[in-house]
Amino acid sequence: MTPTLEPNGGDGYHKDFTLSITKALGDQLAVALDGLDRAPLNEASIAGLKEKPGVYQLYLNGEFVYVGKADKSLPTRLRNHLRKISGRRRISLEEMSFSCLYVAEDFSALAPEQLLISYHKELGGIPWNNNGFGNKDPGRNRDNTVLKANHFDMHFPIDLEHEVEGIPAGVMTLQKLLDVTKASLPYNFRYQKSHLFKERLVDIPNSAMSADSVFQLAAKEIPGSWQIVTLMGYVIMYDDNPRDYPSAWRYYRGAEFFDAAPEAAPPGTIEEINESDDEA
Repeated sequence: MTPTLEPNGGDGYHKDFTLSITKALGDQLAVALDGLDRAPLNEASIAGLKEKPGVYQLYLNGEFVYVGKADKSLPTRLRNHLRKISGRRRISLEEMSFSCLYVAEDFSALAPEQLLISYHKELGGIPWNNNGFGNKDPGRNRDNTVLKANHFDMHFPIDLEHEVEGIPAGVMTLQKLLDVTKASLPYNFRYQKSHLFKERLVDIPNSAMSADSVFQLAAKEIPGSWQIVTLMGYVIMYDDNPRDYPSAWRYYRGAEFFDAAPEAAPPGTIEEINESDDEA
């Protein structure tokens, strides 16, 4: 680390002294992470980690794509990413790896991931930071957002062929079907509640059903003014007449379902919604 001496006018016998402690920390973190081996992003690797806070880097086919932090638990954060990626198209967990550093809890106040982001920004940036990868459910107010072309969800949309676990063959209420589906899927399924769902019975043909099959089944049981919509990063179900959404790529309306062409905005920086270590 080299301190900066800034000239003070034309006088050569006194100067301003600037010492960037945070930049030095960022540089040291980056060097330490780059010196580590990389482990596959799988449960076996994560199980070997300590329940401690820290920073980590993700790699896609060996390319550095994301840096993040865990304020409480590195295993919890990495399992969140493992689960998220498992429910995406055009990407496989076999392509993903990671490295991580444990850091002291009081060090988290210095936002170590931001130090790393700043360090790598000077080297050209990090592909997945500020492109929507770390975002949680943005809420209904953003369902109509036109995603930027470089958004993570545009590159890797959700997989409707993902199997929904925990649904036995037989009869169950529509409410139970929706609840089990929401809990099982590795992406968010947000839906409006109705007392009708607790009374409506659904015949489940078999216990091995994809998300697409479940949504087709559920769409036939909801009122005609309702619809299920697959957006690029999550699924919604509302009583909305039905309406169209700019980032939708599949609609379920009654007995019909059809695909759409999602809109895309020009590439650009995307505001991140901070995650929590204890995210469900």
